[in-house]
Amino acid sequence: MRLPQPADPTMAEMPEADDFALRSMRPADLPAVVALWSATPGVVLNESDTPDALLAYLQRNPSLSVVIEDGAVLVGAALVGHDGRRGWLHHVAVAASHRGQGLGRALVRQALVALAAQNIPKCNVFVVAGNAAGQAFWEHLGFAARSDLIALQRRTPV
Repeated sequence: MRLPQPADPTMAEMPEADDFALRSMRPADLPAVVALWSATPGVVLNESDTPDALLAYLQRNPSLSVVIEDGAVLVGAALVGHDGRRGWLHHVAVAASHRGQGLGRALVRQALVALAAQNIPKCNVFVVAGNAAGQAFWEHLGFAARSDLIALQRRTPV
């Protein structure tokens, strides 16, 4: 995997291993992606993460979500989209066996580059409260917690 080195130092030091392939997520990847997310502490899946819902998200946000493969094995994934104003990174995960090699950073870099190409100037991510490792990862990449907002949510009528 060879990505151009960005000017932003938080995104530097991409892995150079020829065995890694970073590409757009495809519908056929979803079973392996969900298995990776399910095995990753700090990633919370819910009723919004059904196969049909994930497929719809990929279709609504074509070529934004990304995966990394080591040979034929999927070892990283990020669900990426936007609402026309702000980007969103969901369920960014790297297999435990492949952490510490810059793969998470590569997923985030590709997501940010793809969002910027669609004129999306900012990107948001949710981190589960108490997930210190997740928060440290995002802060290391230049994301900052906002103290002026809280997340509120409710179900839509079915």
